[in-house]
Amino acid sequence: MTDSHLLHQLIDRAAAQTPTAAALTYGKASLAYGDLQAAIARFASGLMALGLQRGERVAIYLEKRFETVIASFGAPAAGGVFVPLNPLLKPEQVGYILRDCNVRVLVTSAARLALLPETLAACRDLRHVVVLDAGTAPSACGALNLLCWDDLLAAPPLSGHRLIDTDVVSILYTSGSTGKPKGVVLSHRNMVAGARSVASYLENHAGDTLLAALPLSFDAGFSQLTTAFHAGARVVLLNYLLPRDVIKAIEREKVTGLTAVPPLYIQLTQLAWPESIGEHLRYFANTGGRMPRQTLDTLRRHLPRSQPFLMYGLTEAFRSTYLPPAEVDRRPDSIGKAIPNAEILVLREDGSPCAANEPGELVHRGALVGLGYWNDPEKTAERYKPLPGRENGLVLPEIAVFSGDTVRMDEAGFLYFIGRRDEMMKTSGYRVSPTEVEEILYATQMVGECVAFGIDDERLGQAIQVIATPPTNGPLDVAALLAECRQRMPTYMVPANIETRNGPLPRNPNGKIDRKTLATEWVAARLG
Repeated sequence: MTDSHLLHQLIDRAAAQTPTAAALTYGKASLAYGDLQAAIARFASGLMALGLQRGERVAIYLEKRFETVIASFGAPAAGGVFVPLNPLLKPEQVGYILRDCNVRVLVTSAARLALLPETLAACRDLRHVVVLDAGTAPSACGALNLLCWDDLLAAPPLSGHRLIDTDVVSILYTSGSTGKPKGVVLSHRNMVAGARSVASYLENHAGDTLLAALPLSFDAGFSQLTTAFHAGARVVLLNYLLPRDVIKAIEREKVTGLTAVPPLYIQLTQLAWPESIGEHLRYFANTGGRMPRQTLDTLRRHLPRSQPFLMYGLTEAFRSTYLPPAEVDRRPDSIGKAIPNAEILVLREDGSPCAANEPGELVHRGALVGLGYWNDPEKTAERYKPLPGRENGLVLPEIAVFSGDTVRMDEAGFLYFIGRRDEMMKTSGYRVSPTEVEEILYATQMVGECVAFGIDDERLGQAIQVIATPPTNGPLDVAALLAECRQRMPTYMVPANIETRNGPLPRNPNGKIDRKTLATEWVAARLG
């Protein structure tokens, strides 16, 4: 095999070249490329034996481990579509995703399955649940076919459905502006082209060891797998509890490449770094928000021989820009230029290109542009649009991603992030919808009215601030409300602070609670 066109072929290619080389490390165990390829083939055969049809969705609700990777590549090898679920999600969010994209097969653990009985009962399209540790799983799961991982992999060899690179490979869910997560649909071509592009500028090679510290449900987290497998490198899977666990893993595994989000880097700068790490950590890369200058400077003092890569990406196009290490001293606030095989434009609202240093919308065109939002033609039409004035004679116009982010491009072509055009919050590397936070607060029935917004925070990027009025039946118990939030929300979504006000909250001309005015007044009051 000379090249990869489909996602699982990244592993096929590496296995053909170096079957005994380590592909994955988890804890004290490692899995070679040849063994990983064989496990993926068995998983795909198991899905075919279940009757999985082309394009049907397979959800994976697990922490990072060998089986997570096998299922993520095995579902596409069968012709299915993998849907990674962030292990931090609560049952309500898991249920929404399972229903929204009509998941047919769920892969999970017994402990996680025990949290989902009511959720799964409402998932009408779900037929099969594959459990890793079936010995401790419920013996029955309603009408669902419950089977253990080993039994699935024991199915006789079966060929998967025929695929081409424009077929759907995955649906990655990210917070949406209306409150519910939206599923970004990606093709095999998107992911394979992204792996090839990122590996080229990071200069990844078979001798590299990459640390998978980010969730695999993140585009940047999953990119650690695809980039490494394209190069034939090794990935260390890490589920860390404390930031020092990351440093220990880097030292123990002699990691050569680390990609993380600013909040984690901020925590890491507060710890001691063994000098030996500088002997093997070739680069560290930032994604998921702007790296604070002080954090970057501290990291470079800790790691004087490691190259810093500052990156920008959006799930809708997997990866967009990077700043070469040679430019960091001259342009530490820049998000760089387009990655290989992509073009980044800065456009006015009428679609015309902006002048140098004129703010405009970042627009991404190229092989990494996704296929749209799952089952949401309206939102897809807002973000995925033809480029104005380009090749008007084409019957099928080229579609680009309009990011919703405001940037500027200097005279040398370097880009600088200015802000978002919508009200989405970016906290701990996650995009969070204020509406989603508000809906959960209302569901507690512990508030009258409420509004959520992001405020600048050096550690988190943005912290989630809530202003709420008491319910009609009594005072607002902030401590109890926060405790309820921790039960209903992933950790990154829990408000940093809840401020109580007497209602009603101010409205805008459309009669909606005026989030923008409340946020502006809140910040002004703190500055004044």
